[in-house]
Amino acid sequence: MSDRLYLSCWVRGYTESNMLRYYGKLLDLFPFSKLTQHTQTLRVYAVDYAEPPAAEKPFEPGTITADLLDAAKDFAGPDCAVDLDTAWDLWQYDKDWKVGPSSVVLTCLGPQFEPDLNDGFQDHLRIDFGLDSRFLPIPGVPDSLKMQQSNLRSLLHLVQEIEKKLPLSRRQLWSESGANFAELLKKSLGEFPVN
Repeated sequence: MSDRLYLSCWVRGYTESNMLRYYGKLLDLFPFSKLTQHTQTLRVYAVDYAEPPAAEKPFEPGTITADLLDAAKDFAGPDCAVDLDTAWDLWQYDKDWKVGPSSVVLTCLGPQFEPDLNDGFQDHLRIDFGLDSRFLPIPGVPDSLKMQQSNLRSLLHLVQEIEKKLPLSRRQLWSESGANFAELLKKSLGEFPVN
């Protein structure tokens, strides 16, 4: 059964006054989809996710980071979260393999924003990559190992770039259920013959 895959980042010296600057750096590093036709949506939540968004604004694909941050700055505060629903391009299987837009959510969490009760983290920046099945080989599907390895390389490259460009004190790749993604990957790879 598929599970949601996340990357949580903790930034040294993270405060209300610099949180959008670090979010901007994350947005600048992210490889946004070149193939999507759908709008991106920026949402600002106050206090916790149980509340409706305090602000919501659609943006065309290719919108520059400065415009996204400009829309968030009037609403973002120490008890807010800023989400950008967007996409990046990954290999996907639907009767055949092709590269296409895959949904992702990039989040900046204010230092006083209430953590999600399910994860208990007080992270600063978060990426919701969607279902972990986008990165795990699918038994019985031709070329699955090769294509999912490409998706996994894209994910790991992004994580490395974030580590290089942001002053992280910690980062964690985790799944919604708490399952160890590395173990899932190892088990999944074990189902494929080694050549």
